[in-house]
Amino acid sequence: MDSWIIWLILAAGLGVAEIFTLTAALGLIAVAALLTAGVAAIGFPIGIQLVVFIAASVAGIAGVRPIARRHLTQAPTRQFGVSALVGRPAYVTQEVTGRDGRVRIGGEEWSARAYDETLVIPAGATVDVIEIEGATALVYPRE
Repeated sequence: MDSWIIWLILAAGLGVAEIFTLTAALGLIAVAALLTAGVAAIGFPIGIQLVVFIAASVAGIAGVRPIARRHLTQAPTRQFGVSALVGRPAYVTQEVTGRDGRVRIGGEEWSARAYDETLVIPAGATVDVIEIEGATALVYPRE
């Protein structure tokens, strides 16, 4: 049996295995085997065929796979609007109790309530925004 047929059988087997695993690595190695089948069909000796297979496999995995992985991974979701305020520090501009108060969050003034209704947070204190309810920030004092 000619060596190019063996390389084609190997490429087909790796291609089928790639369909079941979806890792991209086996597909890249299958492409390397397909290139090697072409080199073998031209008539190059087995030593050069192995060098082509190894070089194409390494180039595929080292070059193409990181690009494919980068496109498959999703960027972390960014929070927008009031949900982006949760966890941020705020400056108390008017005493905050369990019923009312005012804080400054990133340059904007918000109505606020203490997250723990028994707390009284004096003006000038730094607090953390725990939650946003409508237009009111629920805050907790920093330790």
